[in-house]
Amino acid sequence: MVARRHLGPGGQAGPAAIPLYGFQPPIGTPYGLEVSTVEDFFVQHDDWPWNPPRPGRATFHYLITVTEGELRHDVDHVTRIVTPGQWLWVRPGHAQRWHPPGTARGPFILFEPGVLTPGTTRLLAPITAHQAPAVLSPHPDDAAWLHQTALQLLDEHRALGRRPLDVHHALRRSLLESLLLRLANAPGITPTGAATTGTGRGDTYGRFADALELHFRELHRAADYAELLGCSVRTLSRAARDATGKGVRDLIDERRLLEARRLLGSARWDARSVAAHLGFTDPANFGRFFRDRTGITPAAFAARARATDP
Repeated sequence: MVARRHLGPGGQAGPAAIPLYGFQPPIGTPYGLEVSTVEDFFVQHDDWPWNPPRPGRATFHYLITVTEGELRHDVDHVTRIVTPGQWLWVRPGHAQRWHPPGTARGPFILFEPGVLTPGTTRLLAPITAHQAPAVLSPHPDDAAWLHQTALQLLDEHRALGRRPLDVHHALRRSLLESLLLRLANAPGITPTGAATTGTGRGDTYGRFADALELHFRELHRAADYAELLGCSVRTLSRAARDATGKGVRDLIDERRLLEARRLLGSARWDARSVAAHLGFTDPANFGRFFRDRTGITPAAFAARARATDP
């Protein structure tokens, strides 16, 4: 299903690096798309990747819908619980970790970004974005349709050889794109263009998101980013709330917290080093920041990560 390789800083292998998994479907599976079920995946991988559980990243999308039972899966060091009717979406680059097989059942779709047509890729930008929600609860009017489409995609994937290969793949891609476009209507996902209609604030938020990724270590105030983007704090705040429903400071803190989890967990940095890296002048302030948002201290988080990742 995947090819494993380990990349450390500067491309060097190392024990602290999170493994990077490339897409490698079974022989005969064409065009960057594989469809299976969670239960089959568990049977086929009885000793990996949950024995022992280890974090990893992938160059492709994991998309799972749960039809029975409950699925537990860590995405960026947060355990997500997915129940029937919900979808788990792990996007390329997310740190993830499987939990031991449980009772979950349902279609399991893996696909590379390049399998989608350019026009569809543009329309799906809000839901394929790195910061989009990991667990989606579709609109009730879409739930049954999405379930049936996922089953149709699974059936067509298993129909390899019944039709010419190009027709087979065109059907698979069409079903996948239809499913994703409908899933993009899930609550919490801002439709393409919704934040930009008549306001121009969607572009402001996009530039802010790019700037945040570059500067979250040293810029920590809304005013810092407003100055960088050449707009007022009020304009930036409204753009952020239109796009995400959250304030600028909340988004800054979330990005810093995500980096802290990554460094304390899989990278195994100590709390003092993480504090300095993220721009905290006092490690005690970082400790309060982390504890207030996670309920545990940085040291306790790091210890738990070491205990579950031998």
